[in-house]
Amino acid sequence: MQRLARWLDRPFFPWKRLVIGFSLAEFALENWLLFRQYRVLQWTTIPRALGQEIDRSTFDKSQAYGRAKAKFSFISGLFNQFKSIAVIYFNAYPIVWSIAGTLLSRYAPARFAGEISQSLLFVYLFGLIDLVTGLPFAYYHSFVLEEKFGFNKMTVKLWITDMIKGQALAIAFGIPIGSAFLAIIKKTGQSFFYYLWVFMLVVQISAMTIYPILIVPMFNKLEPLKPGKLKESVEALASKLNFPLSELQVIDGSKRSAHSNAYFTGLPWIGKKKIVIYDTLLEKSTEKEVEAVLAHELGHWKMNHTSRLLFISQAHMFYIFSLFSVFIQNKSLYADFGFHKEMPVMIGFLLFNEILSPTDAILKLLLNIWTRSMEYEAGGLPQVCRHLENSLMNLRRLCRPVGVYDRAGCIAHQTADPKSLEYGRRLVLFQLPPLASYLNRASKGHELEGRG
Repeated sequence: MQRLARWLDRPFFPWKRLVIGFSLAEFALENWLLFRQYRVLQWTTIPRALGQEIDRSTFDKSQAYGRAKAKFSFISGLFNQFKSIAVIYFNAYPIVWSIAGTLLSRYAPARFAGEISQSLLFVYLFGLIDLVTGLPFAYYHSFVLEEKFGFNKMTVKLWITDMIKGQALAIAFGIPIGSAFLAIIKKTGQSFFYYLWVFMLVVQISAMTIYPILIVPMFNKLEPLKPGKLKESVEALASKLNFPLSELQVIDGSKRSAHSNAYFTGLPWIGKKKIVIYDTLLEKSTEKEVEAVLAHELGHWKMNHTSRLLFISQAHMFYIFSLFSVFIQNKSLYADFGFHKEMPVMIGFLLFNEILSPTDAILKLLLNIWTRSMEYEAGGLPQVCRHLENSLMNLRRLCRPVGVYDRAGCIAHQTADPKSLEYGRRLVLFQLPPLASYLNRASKGHELEGRG
């Protein structure tokens, strides 16, 4: 590690140009995929594979919604790209770092002086800049785009309240976690990444425990699912899968969006679990449809997907921290971004993440492909398949807006969402041999994922 660190610390190495180049390449790739997807969204003819599944009105609305989201994604992405390059090109990091130091020296008590306090204020100031510059896009997304297609249910008051709560939580949790993060690096020397990894593991597990208990109730109202046939059948399925169900809850997701969802909470290995169902799912769906969605979620637990994802995330985190140890004292990196006299750890970590972006993009793609396979595994359990097969005809209504994807974009971004038509058809048809010919036709003609 030390030999690699010395080799990378080269005077006048063009780190800034390298980061800008990586950023532009990633932006170009994402927009190439977006352009390919936009061409698919311009189709006016319903693909043959979907002809018996949806009507003209549903297909046209789905295509229009997809085009609107694609245009929004391009414009907001272009703005963020310009902003990112401007931050790097005009040395915004040392400017904001200096402002943070000035504010602390003038207005904060002497005990708050030092790199840790300055780093936390620096991160908050940058976050505030991102929040303010992103407000127009956030407003447009909720109150124009989503509103136009009937998905937004938020009021402006709720939107503002959510932002205030989010900022309060960021401060309440960010200060102690950020302080500990920096203190561990400062005090543990060359082997800091071992201790940092253990600390972040504790943080992640604590977050999985705290989030459903403290955070969710701050934004939503949770109520027990009323007794009835649905509750009985879900409890019976949980019992068959040995799922340690403690409670079925309904969350008022309808006060923000018309989209539906369901999930379970709790640590992967120990303790009781709760299943949370969006009220929009109950309102729009039959009992069989809801059972099918919940069966899929329980399939993830039965296949140990949560534990696997936690293991992968921890391995990835250890890889990041250990590689960061190579860059933490890289003088040429700091100097190229305007830090000639000091090397703040937080700045180094931010710059390191910029450099790491290409490898992160590759890892994200691989993880996406693996996640897709887990979606099929979760639905492949016999107990889950019976629920999905029984509700195949009814699941059509859950599949709107219909997912019609370009193949390249599908591989890069889609994880076979269980509420998408592409997933529902493929999973259930895989379980029904008489309809297997459809799979061959779809894979050859790309009728669901695009034309290549």
